[in-house]
Amino acid sequence: MHTHNKQVVYLKDYTPPPYLITDVELDIDLQDDVTTVKSRLSVTKNLNAQVSSDDLVLWGENQTLKSVVVDGKQLSAKEYTCDPRSLTIPNIPKDCIVEIVTKIKPQDNTELSGLYRSAKMYCTQCEAEGFRRITYYVDRPDVMARFTVTIHADKVLYPVLLSNGNLVAQGSDSETRHFATWRDPFPKPSYLFAMVAGDLVLIEDHFNTMSGRLVKLKLYVERANFTQTAHAMAALKKAMAWDEEAYGREYDLDMYMIVAVNDFNMGAMENKGLNIFNAQYVLASPDTATDTDYQGVDIVIGHEYFHNWSGNRVTCRDWFQLSLKEGFTVFREQQFTQYITQSPVCRIDDVRVLLTSQFAEDSGPLAHSVRPDSYMEINNFYTLTIYEKGAEVIRMLLTILGPEKFRAGTDLYFSRHDGQAVTTDDFVAALQEASGIDLTQFKLWYTQAGTPEVTVIGDYEPNKKQYQVRLIQNTPKTPGQDEKLPLYIPIAVGLLDDNGKDLLPPNTVLTLNATEQTFTFDNIPVKPKLSVLRNFSAPVRIKYEATPEYYAFMLAHDTDDFNRWFAAQKLYLYVIGDLINSVNQSRELVLPQIFMDSMREVLLDQKVNVSLKACLLTFPSTQQIIDTLELADPDVIYTAKWFIVTSVAKFLDADLLKMYTVYQTPGAYKYDAHDASFRACKNIILSFIASTKSSAAIELLVEQYQSANNMTDSIAALANLASIMCPQREQLLEHFHSKWSNNPLVINKWLAIQAQADLDDVLARVQALQKHPSFDFKNPNNLRALIGGYCVGNPIRFHAVDGSGYKFLADTVINLNSINPSVAARLLTPLTQWRKFSSNRQAMMRKELERIKQTSNLSSDLQEIVTKAL
Repeated sequence: MHTHNKQVVYLKDYTPPPYLITDVELDIDLQDDVTTVKSRLSVTKNLNAQVSSDDLVLWGENQTLKSVVVDGKQLSAKEYTCDPRSLTIPNIPKDCIVEIVTKIKPQDNTELSGLYRSAKMYCTQCEAEGFRRITYYVDRPDVMARFTVTIHADKVLYPVLLSNGNLVAQGSDSETRHFATWRDPFPKPSYLFAMVAGDLVLIEDHFNTMSGRLVKLKLYVERANFTQTAHAMAALKKAMAWDEEAYGREYDLDMYMIVAVNDFNMGAMENKGLNIFNAQYVLASPDTATDTDYQGVDIVIGHEYFHNWSGNRVTCRDWFQLSLKEGFTVFREQQFTQYITQSPVCRIDDVRVLLTSQFAEDSGPLAHSVRPDSYMEINNFYTLTIYEKGAEVIRMLLTILGPEKFRAGTDLYFSRHDGQAVTTDDFVAALQEASGIDLTQFKLWYTQAGTPEVTVIGDYEPNKKQYQVRLIQNTPKTPGQDEKLPLYIPIAVGLLDDNGKDLLPPNTVLTLNATEQTFTFDNIPVKPKLSVLRNFSAPVRIKYEATPEYYAFMLAHDTDDFNRWFAAQKLYLYVIGDLINSVNQSRELVLPQIFMDSMREVLLDQKVNVSLKACLLTFPSTQQIIDTLELADPDVIYTAKWFIVTSVAKFLDADLLKMYTVYQTPGAYKYDAHDASFRACKNIILSFIASTKSSAAIELLVEQYQSANNMTDSIAALANLASIMCPQREQLLEHFHSKWSNNPLVINKWLAIQAQADLDDVLARVQALQKHPSFDFKNPNNLRALIGGYCVGNPIRFHAVDGSGYKFLADTVINLNSINPSVAARLLTPLTQWRKFSSNRQAMMRKELERIKQTSNLSSDLQEIVTKAL
C-alpha cells in the first residue's frame, strides 16, 4: 500500500534527471513464497542536467533491500540511505555499475501495479510508476535504457516466460526449473517494461511489412480461451497495415506479442513488443461476445499497436505530457475504426463519450487542462480529458492543416524525435514547421481547462441575399483558472435551403479565433437553415436559439450524418426539458406532435443508414440530461424519461413490431457492418416494446433470449427482462449464470445487467451479489461491472432520495482503499459531481466525501480526488 501525503508535483518544476541509466540487466527468480530481483544498472551522469548532484536517488516501494554493490564493491548499510520510498547512494562516480538485490511478494500485490500474480500467472503493469515496485530505479519516462531480462520459474507451473524484445537464450536451471533471457534493442522508459510467466497457449501468425520484413505475431491466452482469438489476430494485422498506409509507420521488432490477463486495472498496456491486455479486449466468439465487444477488440488492439510509434518510439518527457501519447493515439485509433467500419456511427460514438462524461469532468471540481500544471497521484490523470479531449485537439489540428500538411507534420515529428522523450510543444512545433501555419494561439487548448461555449446568431438579409453568422466564445471558470483567453476554434458549417440542399461548398470551416467574430456569405437566394459544428469539428458547447421545428427539419434533412444525430439529441433534450418543467409545476405531461412524427419518420425510413438509425432512435443518457441542467433532480428526470419512452412505445406499437421483424438477421452470426447495424436497430426497438412491461413484451423478450444464436441478442433480451418483475426474470438470469459460470468475461455481463436494472430494490440486489461466489472484490473487471454498473450505469437508482447509493459507494471505496486505490479512485467519480444536484442530495454526497477523507491511511489516489471534489 503506498500511502499518503504525497507531495504535489508541478510541471514548472521539471528538471532533467541528474543521472541517466543506459543499460539494465534484470534477473527475476519467481518462487512461491518470495521473488528475488537482481538488477545491474549502467549509470552515467547526465551532462544536460540543470542541477548537479553526486547522490544517486532510486525510487522503490514494497520491497526488502538485500544488498547494494557499486563497481564491484559491496556497500555497508552506513554507505547508503533507504526509506519506504527511495534508496539514496551518495558520492557516486560519474560512470558506474550499480547492482541491487531485493525481495518482493507479487502474490500479495492487490494493487496490480508492478509485478503481481493473477490466478496462476505472473504479469506486470508498470505505467505510470509500477516499476519502482519491482526494483529500485529512476522510473521517470525521460530515463531510457536498453533492457536485458532473465526470468527463472518452475517448468510445470510456468512453461511460458516472456519479456520485451527478442528471445536470446533459454534453458534449464535444474530438473524442475528453467529460464529465458530477453533483450530489447531499443532504449525505453521503465513504464514500458513487461514480463509474463504462466501456463499459456500460443496462437501464431505473421505479417509482412511494407519493406518486406517478416514479423511473427504471437497471441498468448489461457487454455480455455484458445478458440476465442481469431478476431484479435485479424484486428492486429489490419492495424499494422493501416498504420503503414495512413502514417508510413512500420513495426520495428521481429516479433509482436499479446498476452490476455483476467485481472488488469486498465484496458491494455502498450509495453514495447509485449502488450498485456485485459482479456475482455482480446477474446471474442459469437456466443460469448457482443457486437460491442467485437468492436472493443478492434479498437483496443489498434490503440495499443499504434502506441508503438506514438508513445514508444517517441515517448513523453514527463507525465504532464501524457496526452502527447494518449490523445494522439486515441485519435489514430478513431481514424482506424472509421476506416475499417466506414460507418457514420464511429464519430457519434466518440462524441457521446465527450458529451456524457468528459464535459461533466470539465464542468466539475476535477476539471484540468489537456496538459495539466500539477498532480499529486499520476494514476488519477488517466482521464477523459487527457484521452478523449486530447484526441479532439489532434482532430482540430487535422481540420486546420488539412490531410496533406497534417501528414507532413506527423512525418516530421516521428523522424525528428525518434528515440526521444518529448513534449506537446515539440509535437505542435513539428506540425507548425511542416505546414507553415502559426499554431501559437492554438496551443491554448493544451493549457486552458474547461469546455468553451460558442453562442451562434444567424441573420439573413433578403435584399442583399446575404447570410451572416455571428460567433461569440466564452470558457467558464475552472478550479484555479478564472481568466480565460479566446481559443482558436474551427467551426464547420453548412447552409440548407427548404429542400435540404447544401448552399455552401462541402467542408466549409469558419475559424473563430477572437472573442467575437461575424462571417458573411453572399449569393444566398433564400433564408437558409444553419447546420453548425458539422461532424463535431471542435469540443465545444453550442448555444443556438432554435425551435423543435428547426431540429425536426435538420433531423430529416441535414446532409451531415453527425448533425442529423445531433439535431435528434437536441430535439429530445428540448422535449425532455419541457417535461421536466411540467413535472416541477405539476402540469399534465404531453408530447408535441412534431416529436412523435419525427420518431415515426425515423423508425420507418428505409433509406437511412441502419447504424445511424439505431443512434437516431436512442435518447440522451441520464448523465447527458443532468449535464444540461443547472441543478438536477434525478427523480424528475426519471419521470420525464419514462413518460417519453412509454408514450413512444404506445404511439408506435404496430410500427415497432413491424420494424422489429424487418431487422432480423437470419442465418449464422456474422460480425460485419450490415448485421451489427441490423441487430443494433432491432434491439433498440425491443427496448421500446419492453418498456410497456406487458405480457406480450415479456413473451417477446423470452422468445428472443431462447432463440438467440449470439451474445448480442441474448444480452439485449436479458437486460430488458432484468427491469421487469416477473418469474421469467429470475429463471433466465439463473439459466444464463449456470450456462456461463466458467467464463469470467460473460459473468461480468451478468453482474452489470443486474446492477443496471430499473428496480426499486436494485441496491439490495447489488449488495447480495457482492457475496456471490462469482464476484471477487479484488478483480477490477468485477468491480467495474457490479459497482460501476450501479453507481455510473444506473444513475437514477444510485441517486436514491435517501442517500443509500452514496453511502454504499463510500463504503466500497473505503474498503478498496487498502486493496486497489487506483480502481477505488475511478469508482469514486459519481460522488465528485455533487454540485450538480439539489441541496438535500448535495449535503448527503458531501457527507460521504468527508467520511472518505477521514479514513486513516487514505491512499494518495483517493486523497487527491476527495480534496479536489470538496
